[in-house]
Amino acid sequence: MNPADVAQSALPMASADVSLIALFWQAHWIVKGVMLGLLGCSVWVWAIAIEKIFLFARTRRAMDRFEQAFWSGQSIEELYRGLSAKPTYSMAALFVAAMREWKRSFESQARSFAGLQMRIDKVMDVSIAREVERLEKGLLVLATVGSAGPFVGLFGTVWGIMSSFQSIAASKNTSLAVVAPGIAEALFATAIGLIAAIPATIFYNKFSSEVSRQGQRLEGFADEFSAILSRQIDERA
Repeated sequence: MNPADVAQSALPMASADVSLIALFWQAHWIVKGVMLGLLGCSVWVWAIAIEKIFLFARTRRAMDRFEQAFWSGQSIEELYRGLSAKPTYSMAALFVAAMREWKRSFESQARSFAGLQMRIDKVMDVSIAREVERLEKGLLVLATVGSAGPFVGLFGTVWGIMSSFQSIAASKNTSLAVVAPGIAEALFATAIGLIAAIPATIFYNKFSSEVSRQGQRLEGFADEFSAILSRQIDERA
C-alpha cells in the first residue's frame, strides 16, 4: 500500500472525536433516546435505593424501640393508649390493630369470645401484608430495570452497528475512521444499559432479602402476641 494513502486514511481517524459527550451528540436520535432513557432509569434506581436504605433503617429502629417497650413489663393497655393516639407503622401498627380488635370484642354487648382468636390473627395477617407491601414499594422498578436494562442497551448496540454498516456503504470505505463512531455509539449504549442494570439487580436482591427478614420478624411477634392474647381469652372465657 502506498504510504501516502496510509497517511491520508489516518487523518480522519486522528481528527475524530470519540469523547463520551461527542459520541452522544453524534449518535442517531434513536440511540440518543435509548441512552437518555437508560440514564433516567439509572437515576430512578439510585433514588429508590437511597429512599429504601433510609426506610429500612427507620423501620428497624422503630421495631427495636417497640420491642423494648413491649417487653419492658409495661402494661399492654398503657402501651396501646400511648400508641393509638398517633400514627403507627411496622410492629407498632400490628400491635395497635390487634389490640383494637381485642378491645372492640370485649367492649361489645354480646361479650362473645367465639372466633375472637381467629379475628385477631386475621387482623394481624392483614397488618403484616400491608407492612410488607409498604416495604416492597419500588422493588418492581428495580427488578424491571435490572432485567430489561441490558436488552435496551443491546437495542442501542444493534442500532449503532447498523449505522456503522450504513456509513461503510455510503462512503465505500472500510477504514476505522468510518466504522469507529458507530461502534463506539453501540458500546456506549451497552455500557449505559449495564450501568443501570447492575446496581438495580444488586439493590433488588438486597432489599428483597431485607423485606423477607423484616416480614419474618413481624410474623414472629404476631405469633408471640397471639399466644399472649389467647391465654387471656382462655382466662376470661
